[in-house]
Amino acid sequence: MCGKIKKLPVILLSLFLFWGCNEKNTVTTVNENKNEPVLRDVFAMDTYMNLKAYGSNAEKAIEESENRIYELEKELSATLEESDIWMLDNSAGKAVDVCDDTVTLIKKALEIGDKTGGALDITIYPVLKEWGFTTGEYKIPEKNRIDELLKNVDYRNISINNNTISLPENVQIDLGALAKGYTGDEIMKIMKSRGVTSAIVSLGGNVQSLGSKTDGSPWKVAVRDPFLEDKDMCVVDIIDKAVITSGNYERFFYGEDGKKYWHIIDPSDGYPADNGLVSVTVIGDNGLECDALSTALFVLGYDKTVEFLRSTPQYDVILVTDDRKIYYTQGIASSFKNISDMPAEVISVD
Repeated sequence: MCGKIKKLPVILLSLFLFWGCNEKNTVTTVNENKNEPVLRDVFAMDTYMNLKAYGSNAEKAIEESENRIYELEKELSATLEESDIWMLDNSAGKAVDVCDDTVTLIKKALEIGDKTGGALDITIYPVLKEWGFTTGEYKIPEKNRIDELLKNVDYRNISINNNTISLPENVQIDLGALAKGYTGDEIMKIMKSRGVTSAIVSLGGNVQSLGSKTDGSPWKVAVRDPFLEDKDMCVVDIIDKAVITSGNYERFFYGEDGKKYWHIIDPSDGYPADNGLVSVTVIGDNGLECDALSTALFVLGYDKTVEFLRSTPQYDVILVTDDRKIYYTQGIASSFKNISDMPAEVISVD
């Protein structure tokens, strides 16, 4: 592990359906009863995070998980000075020695980029900044400015030699499409190492579970309705799975032209991906891959996503189209419940 752990304030906030109406998300300091959960609320990676675990070692596992979150933030943030990503983005083309975590994420980004025909491209960061999605100072860039920035967008130009990474001059990266998924995986590793067999975490739009509830029943995870603020559209049952959503409702603004512009940028043209999807949820065993794919499939759109699923059947998805229809894969048909007024149907990938 690289770097020192940066301790950030713990922020208490109740956000997620699976916590239950009668439970308060407070920091539990003692867990004498293994049937009572240890709860922890954390703010890191610009996201409210909720951790919940059961068992006699749950308190220690939660503590280690929180520390790991801060450690990963310090390594992977594009804005924290002296993080691996900040040093790469300010390297002026020079090679940079980075942590194992950073290498793992960049390698996965290149892999998913290749598998999706470049729909995931971590070098899109300068374009994302130009739109103001990293600062909140939103604007619609001039097309010639986007075209200029796109000349340096190509993940294939990233060079990896063991723990040394090289970016061409004027190339910058951001791992926002992968970091929280990887963090979920790392938390699950810690839980398992401490003997925890029942846990669930929510890291913004990322939910990941270890095992089932203590009574053996699956966790119920709600997926947000992209058209209605603070409303859910469906519930899916999971055991030992990650459920990760990317949508056009997460970060967006309305331009003077009245159009909505969102933060998921299509690397092919530098504009918000507008291929008919407004929400993509990926369900699978690996949080890192699900996180990366939720962004990539959003960029690909419905038809190309179905093509991708034909060759990669180990993932389940829930797709919402801009004409207000829900599509989901056969693998979750028995655990999927539509609670919206939108029609829902199973995707045919045969």
